[in-house]
Amino acid sequence: MTFRATVLSLFPEMFPGPLGHSLAGRALVEGIWSLEARDIRAAATDRHRSVDDTPAGGGPGMVLRADILAAAVDAASPEDDGRPRLLMSARGEPLTQSLVAEFAAGPGVLIVAGRFEGVDQRVIEARSLREISVGDYVLSGGEIAAMALLDAVVRILPGVMGNALSGAFESFADGLLEYPHYTRPQVWEGRAIPEVLTSGDHGRVDAWRRAESERLTRERRPDLWARRSK
Repeated sequence: MTFRATVLSLFPEMFPGPLGHSLAGRALVEGIWSLEARDIRAAATDRHRSVDDTPAGGGPGMVLRADILAAAVDAASPEDDGRPRLLMSARGEPLTQSLVAEFAAGPGVLIVAGRFEGVDQRVIEARSLREISVGDYVLSGGEIAAMALLDAVVRILPGVMGNALSGAFESFADGLLEYPHYTRPQVWEGRAIPEVLTSGDHGRVDAWRRAESERLTRERRPDLWARRSK
């Protein structure tokens, strides 16, 4: 079954962008997944193709109108569409590897890439848009965030990665950060590959990698380490 992704954006020409290259691009060509970028302005009803208005109660910026965005969502995702409807939003729930796996196990996603100050809350509620954040920072729009989400999802779809085990031994796969990697030359600028990795003892290698993952997680992501320790 092909994983179907639809992105609603004011700048659909930004897609596929990076998603048209490397693993995601090859998978797109091979039909493992499909991508449709639709212009929200196609749902506008006036000759100026207006999609936004000033925020109720005053304040800076503009807000995407509920009626226009709802029409765009309905046109792209009818009631019998089983795909989750996502809204890339700085206030959304964090995008995690477990959430990525959840999306990858489904038929696809519909993603709203917002712009301006935000989206009318009524359409978020009425169309069950699940707000997703890619980090504690604010982007100019949701397009780059949507690309990040799709790249994370597509790479773990069956048949995309050459080695299916690649996704099992990387950061967040088991709640830990990934261990360090090394390759030839054996010594570079006076720095040698750790002896354990060239020992041929797979048990020692596994133990070293586990210890390094735990050390890095404790040092760099105490929040992840705290969750594992509960």
